Amino acid sequence: MQTHLLDGDDVENYSPMTTLVSAIEDAFAAYQTGDAQMPPKSYIELPEYNGDFRSMPAYMDAGDWDAAGIKWVNVHPDNPEDHDLPTVMGTMIYSDPETGFPLAIMDGTELTMRRTGAAAAVATDYLAVEDASSMGIIGAGVQSYTQLEAIAQVRDIEEVVVSDLDDERVAAFVSHFEDEFDIRSGSIAEAASCDVLSTVTPVREPVVSADDLGEHTHVNAMGADAEGKQELATEVLQNAKVVIDDYDQTTHSGEINVPFHDGDLTDDDIDAQIGEIVTGEANGRTSDDGVTVFDSTGLAIQDVAAAHVVYEAASAEEEETQTPSLLSVGN
Repeated sequence: MQTHLLDGDDVENYSPMTTLVSAIEDAFAAYQTGDAQMPPKSYIELPEYNGDFRSMPAYMDAGDWDAAGIKWVNVHPDNPEDHDLPTVMGTMIYSDPETGFPLAIMDGTELTMRRTGAAAAVATDYLAVEDASSMGIIGAGVQSYTQLEAIAQVRDIEEVVVSDLDDERVAAFVSHFEDEFDIRSGSIAEAASCDVLSTVTPVREPVVSADDLGEHTHVNAMGADAEGKQELATEVLQNAKVVIDDYDQTTHSGEINVPFHDGDLTDDDIDAQIGEIVTGEANGRTSDDGVTVFDSTGLAIQDVAAAHVVYEAASAEEEETQTPSLLSVGN
């Protein structure tokens, strides 16, 4: 057997977004129905380096296939300025559940970005208005690119407004997508008033107020990934239909963690987990809904599902060409 070594370009090439969105939807369903094992994400805090490590193992049975894996990921906010490295880096080990053999070791950074975009797309498909055509993005870092790429697969996005304090990042983002969308820079309020909004920032003080949002805006709150982080004003969460990816993770380190711990939100303010909506146990958007919020912390089952997509595509290409990949090694 061979262990495939797949870099970031491979991960991107072997994970078409339409296939990836479907796989992430399957992962949410498997988690909800109990066909997945996902121990809590574990943290190694490194305050002396202003960073941390996280380990994320999971196994899922999606019916036609099953898969297991673990992602080792870091978050070091000082990396870009101090070390010319990304804030977030990761490595994914994808294993055969039957034998434990490591089928692939792949770049977890690109995998994280793509599965995060796909998760937002799944939520958007169930929670945004059907005729959504405008999208706002707050935070023009690397995670923002797959937000737009993925959400454009589930809604006919025409107009895009991007807001970030860094003008160079905004310019790069606009340049990247200017041939595909009517895209421009704008204020937070302009971005937040769109039909769909993705917030992808590391802030610890809310940047989006209730007044900023449109009457029926769907918000993908993607940035909060640690205690103390919050992108949306508590009032937004109190008045919105709030859907989470996982109760333990979101109450510990997701968008709702601060108001939840302060007592400003309770269990009664959480409408559903996304898996409940995917499986039909709870409603997605209804005619009575105004603002909806998806609180996404990122689940290990998403990484396993995405790794499965990448591995299957890489293996299929190798089989078709009858030549081993240069990034494969024999064991």
